[in-house]
Amino acid sequence: MRATPSSLHDDVASQLRAYIFDGQLRPGNFIDEVTLCELWSISRTPLREALKVLTAEGLLRHEPRRGCFVNEVTEQDLDDIFPVIALLEGRCAFDATQRANIADVQTLELLHQRLQQHADAGRINDYYDTNFAIHEAIIQLANNKWLAQSISDLRKILKLARLQQLHAPGRLQQSLKEHLAVFAALKAGDAGAAEQAMRNHLLQQRQALRELASAQRSVLTA
Repeated sequence: MRATPSSLHDDVASQLRAYIFDGQLRPGNFIDEVTLCELWSISRTPLREALKVLTAEGLLRHEPRRGCFVNEVTEQDLDDIFPVIALLEGRCAFDATQRANIADVQTLELLHQRLQQHADAGRINDYYDTNFAIHEAIIQLANNKWLAQSISDLRKILKLARLQQLHAPGRLQQSLKEHLAVFAALKAGDAGAAEQAMRNHLLQQRQALRELASAQRSVLTA
């Protein structure tokens, strides 16, 4: 890992996030500082600075006299986070609708056409990628750095849960329907309707996860 001294701990933090999001470090895993320092050929100082950053982000938790562990996201955490991110992304949809010009609408229309193609073909991974691009485009259109940062921070926590809500029965087409409702309101210039449709979209994601978790528990019980 090569970096200037001033940016080294940022690089270490990025690498550590990648390990967590890729599943190399899973929820509950202990962060072995000695092993990571040897693996990345770094001293303890930049690693410990990186650990502070990820702890502040909520990805790690620090236990006195024990060290750092990858955080675990509970069902209660999800219940608490989804209404908040729904409010934030709803506000982005409101602001984006007011700011969008013809070119912006055309770009979003192409993205939604691609989204529909992936949904119709059942390509879940491609759908996820295009879905993310649409959410990012709307956040960028809103042009509010504080909203963008808050959403980014919450997304990091949600990634810990390794959510797969699109695997819930019927969820793929329902998600598409919700996205098209957001876009229809944005295209019509109805900021209030776009905000409400986006909030509904995020809250429906949480509901799909509840149903998926319930179905998985039923299978395990059986």
